[in-house]
Amino acid sequence: MRDLVIADTAIRTDSAGRYCLNDLHRASGAETKHRPSTWLQNQQTQALVSELAADGASRNSVTPLATVNDGRNNGTYVAKELVYAYAMWISPAFHLKVIRAYDALVTQQPHPGAIDIRDPKQLAIVALQLVEVNRDLQAKVDTMQVAVDAHHRIAKASAGSRCVTDAAKDLQVRPKDLFSWLSANRWIYRRPGGSGWLAYQDRIQAGLLEHKVHTVERPDGTDKVVENLLVTPKGLAKLAVAFRTPNAA
Repeated sequence: MRDLVIADTAIRTDSAGRYCLNDLHRASGAETKHRPSTWLQNQQTQALVSELAADGASRNSVTPLATVNDGRNNGTYVAKELVYAYAMWISPAFHLKVIRAYDALVTQQPHPGAIDIRDPKQLAIVALQLVEVNRDLQAKVDTMQVAVDAHHRIAKASAGSRCVTDAAKDLQVRPKDLFSWLSANRWIYRRPGGSGWLAYQDRIQAGLLEHKVHTVERPDGTDKVVENLLVTPKGLAKLAVAFRTPNAA
């Protein structure tokens, strides 16, 4: 984080992010009457410190005031609210300087989403993220290509419903494989003792399959009603996708 700078004086911070009152005192002109110790003895200041301490305790945050005596960063460090209060106590002009300096500090902070292009680690992370994005986009393109191929295949097929054998040719699969798939995925079934394939009613209602009934003449001259199983254009399109995406049914 950038330093808070007031009147060309850098204001130090401790590990908890509190600001050094001694540096603020120097930035204000270092007059004796404005020493931090004098301000901290002020009854209003003590009341504010107590209020901040109680509020911080309820939110498990750091104490608003701390003294550092490590030999290098000695001083009294306070929370931002106390920085403003101390500046106001000194003078309206200094108070305004502190407000503007802090606003400038905040507006100059890097955006949370920004990266430092000079940092190889950050660049590596971005590169990995781009790889993931590209992989996701490619997966979407592949899925869309399945649908496009299906529509192209249907466009090449003859108009109208197709028998299963012809549908297998359009799908470029063996007829027996298509029959097996239709049966395994509950598109078609056989009645007990029957030889012909029938469509499940829900597949008919979905417009995927249909039955075409016609009459043929037997050798003895009698008529026989024959029911043919047909795959509709809609069904053929769904099958084209299914055979490109094995888990689809």
